[in-house]
Amino acid sequence: MRGRQPVATGTATRSRGQQRLFTWPLWAGALAVAVLLAASLLIGVYDIWNQPDGAQMFWITRVPRTVTLVLAGAAIAMCGLVMQMLTQNRFVEPTTTGTTEWAGLGLLLVMVLFPEAPLLVRMLGAVGMAFLGTMFFFAILRRIMLTSSIIVPIVGLMLGAVVGAVSTYLALSTNLLQSMAIWFTGSFTSVLRGQYEPIWIVLGVVVALFLTADRFTIAGLGQDIATNVGLDYRRVVLWGTGLIALAAGTVTVVVGNLPFLGLVVPNVVSLIRGDDLRSNLPWVALGGVALITACDIVARTINAPFEVPVSLILAMVGSVVFTALLLRQRRRA
Repeated sequence: MRGRQPVATGTATRSRGQQRLFTWPLWAGALAVAVLLAASLLIGVYDIWNQPDGAQMFWITRVPRTVTLVLAGAAIAMCGLVMQMLTQNRFVEPTTTGTTEWAGLGLLLVMVLFPEAPLLVRMLGAVGMAFLGTMFFFAILRRIMLTSSIIVPIVGLMLGAVVGAVSTYLALSTNLLQSMAIWFTGSFTSVLRGQYEPIWIVLGVVVALFLTADRFTIAGLGQDIATNVGLDYRRVVLWGTGLIALAAGTVTVVVGNLPFLGLVVPNVVSLIRGDDLRSNLPWVALGGVALITACDIVARTINAPFEVPVSLILAMVGSVVFTALLLRQRRRA
């Protein structure tokens, strides 16, 4: 794995870094993503052009769905990049560390204990369990001998499988298995006006990640180096974990599981552009939006008028990229 680049300091360096963020390739990428989003707004079974309530249905279904695609794609992809920085491992993201499974368990516990709880309370339960589960994963990493970078996602997948088994048993015991399957399936079918509004919370996560990118870069160099330059390493890890849990919990409640999104996009961007976190974040955000939107369009059109869960398309794409990354790591080793 290539070494992480330290963050440059000084006013002149920061000015050059800010100029480097918004280049013409980035604007071209934003234009391409805008085209995908326009296609997302226009694709659907319901004929919004020839029906009298077409405009109303457009604002009730199409706009909330597209907004959710943008926020969920950008947030999960950026959280995957931050997790890779904090763990110094390219193979981690919310679905390979058990974070998503912990969020699902928190959602299920709220459904069992408080069946009539509103969406916000369910989201708080998912975020809280995602935070505890991610911190537990980090604690495990500090106590095991890592002989290979592949061990980290294996540990996360094993932990996620255990948590998922507990969730399945609890759902079976309380006759909530069908509800759990509906909640945890990654799909934008149920995203409607009046039900998707909590997803706006992840916009704050995206902004916070942009503002604190330099700190995550320094923390990614290791605890010793971060401490030597005056950075409170534990506080940065705690802050990053909180942001990841907030994004993962919110997306799990509103949309469901989006596998490999936070793994594919950051790795592809890093292979092309290197490991400068601050300049990569806009590209990772755009890549996350582009990938999730493209997969959602395929999910809506591949078996029209029926809709395939977007998590199925994402899993197919992500598994191929994940395997390719593993093989590439083996060749380099």
